[in-house]
Amino acid sequence: MPYMQVALAVDLVVLTIREHRLCVLLVERGIEPYEGLAALPGGFVLPGEDLADAAYRELAEETGIGDGIHLEQLATYGAPGRDPRGRTVSVAWLALAPQMAEPVAGSDASGAHWIPVDDVNGEALAFDHGLILKDGVERARAKLEYTPLGAAFCPPEFTVAHLRAVYEAVWGHPLDPRNFHRKVTRAPGFLCPTGRVTTTADGGRPAQLFTRGDMDVLNPPIVRG
Repeated sequence: MPYMQVALAVDLVVLTIREHRLCVLLVERGIEPYEGLAALPGGFVLPGEDLADAAYRELAEETGIGDGIHLEQLATYGAPGRDPRGRTVSVAWLALAPQMAEPVAGSDASGAHWIPVDDVNGEALAFDHGLILKDGVERARAKLEYTPLGAAFCPPEFTVAHLRAVYEAVWGHPLDPRNFHRKVTRAPGFLCPTGRVTTTADGGRPAQLFTRGDMDVLNPPIVRG
């Protein structure tokens, strides 16, 4: 029985928070198919190349970003017809990181930009990247429920209000301040009080400062509600 020829690719959902909004890194395709359309960074895996190496290479080639970013596998996408060039299976990767650099387009991308997730029309993205983006955003939102990842977007010392702003940006809706404060301060190992408070020049009430604790899994989780 003859084997079907299948191409292997990687696609990347790279998320960060900019101006209090969850943003995704999109490129403008400079070649066919879908020339001129927005897409996730990605491309074909080279012969003998590891999947993770291919993901980092494509990210660097198309956007100039790569150093200091942790990628985790999101899912595999292989529906027939997802790529008009032929049967292609893509392994998608997720990165959710603070303080991401400005992208610089390269390789087969003619542009690269941070776009607020809420402003992206998934149906207008190339290939099936709307579906991949949707899955990546949902994974990111879930990670804030059961891991202390939200604190990674805060400075070394931060207030609960600062942390709440991160959760609101990723989850996409406002949270009750008192309820959120109770949840995060009672989660074992999540936050560590510094014993210091903020100083304010406008006479406002000082707020307690915290650092990130050493817990890797939140139990109980901080559910979206």
